[in-house]
Amino acid sequence: MNVFKGAREYFPSVKQIRYEGRESDNPLAFKFYDPEKLVGGKKMKDHLRFAVAYWHSFCNTGDDPFGPGTHRFPWASAGDPLAQAEARLDAAFEFFTKLGVEYYCFHDRDIAPEGGSVAESEKNLKRLVSLAKERQGSTGVKLLWGTSNLFSNPRYMNGAATNPDFRVLAHAAAQVKAMLEATVELGGENYVFWGGREGYFSLLNTEMKREVDHMARFLAVARDYGRSIGFKGSYLVEPKPMEPTKHQYDYDAATVIGFLRAHGLDKDFKLNLEANHATLAGHTFNHDLQLAADAGLLGSVDANRGDPQNGWDTDQFPNNIYETAEVMMIVLQMGGFTSGGLNFDAKIRRNSTDPEDLFLAHIGGMDIFALGLELAQRIITDGRIAAMRKARYSTFDSGDGAAFETGKLGLDALAALAAKSGEPPMTSGKQELYENIVNSLLGRLR
Repeated sequence: MNVFKGAREYFPSVKQIRYEGRESDNPLAFKFYDPEKLVGGKKMKDHLRFAVAYWHSFCNTGDDPFGPGTHRFPWASAGDPLAQAEARLDAAFEFFTKLGVEYYCFHDRDIAPEGGSVAESEKNLKRLVSLAKERQGSTGVKLLWGTSNLFSNPRYMNGAATNPDFRVLAHAAAQVKAMLEATVELGGENYVFWGGREGYFSLLNTEMKREVDHMARFLAVARDYGRSIGFKGSYLVEPKPMEPTKHQYDYDAATVIGFLRAHGLDKDFKLNLEANHATLAGHTFNHDLQLAADAGLLGSVDANRGDPQNGWDTDQFPNNIYETAEVMMIVLQMGGFTSGGLNFDAKIRRNSTDPEDLFLAHIGGMDIFALGLELAQRIITDGRIAAMRKARYSTFDSGDGAAFETGKLGLDALAALAAKSGEPPMTSGKQELYENIVNSLLGRLR
């Protein structure tokens, strides 16, 4: 991949990031992510399908409730908001190509400023989409997914698709229509719906069933419009339990799966799962991934982590090999990503203020997922864990256990079998052995 060269170089101190191997002490080099390396007969880059989050990487200024932003972006001095957006786009493509990622993701308002009217907003978006298409063509970088920001504007304080005011819902529809067109124009492989404010603060003023039904209807009309203009990718719903609302309707993977099935949307919609959202719901990341994979609805992944001592969405870069290995085991066992990938929905910390810090964060995230991929493949190839897990359920593979699984035994028959067989033996779950096997395989990685 050739480095994109715009009118100005925004990261002059950073050259193209290369794989140098685990012995390298160069902080601006990959130690484990070798994009062309074959793992299980497939290139690392094709397993992982890394994407950069436009919003966190190029729009997050580091502000928080206690102070203004600390990140001083050089493109912020380019002039009016549209000129700044164009400069930011050049900086983004310079970053993508220097980092060597093949995908990116964005909200409509990340890439283009909102105008004073629907028409002006659409004009701004079309201008930036045209430029992004040129840069995609010259670099080979692709759009993993597009989405709409239906949560920042004050009009969405009570939700977008679930807002009690129909006029707000119509504005949300205008945004989604324009962004679906942009996603098709840029060859986006997925379209994501994140209900940032689709929920409630109090049931005293909320008709919950009506709002959920409106959300389902909104997704259905968006799906139909997208198909009508040639969008062939997956629609993705991203669960989150809370923040900013007290309760969001897309609480977790199980909730969204049930919602999609209840409204007949599960043929077109899958899930985009985020690690930090799963943990905020009281689950592990791997729990939600496994649920979605088992349902055949795991579409894509927002790769980040939270801080267990903070009860909000900290969006930190991943750094836990055990978690990334379990993630990649689930992905490998479902046959790999199709249109989805690993999007770094993560941001550098407020006090990480050097331009190179954005590279360092992504390098670390890409390396830990590369290492997790290799460990996952080794666990699968080794076979001991799969064999032990299969043996643990072996009483259901034949005889009365198999008869129960196929619906041939009723409750009375089961009770009779229990009375006849007596107390079953205690069978160890061997959790510590499973964990030790993973550790031993980790130690053998080369």
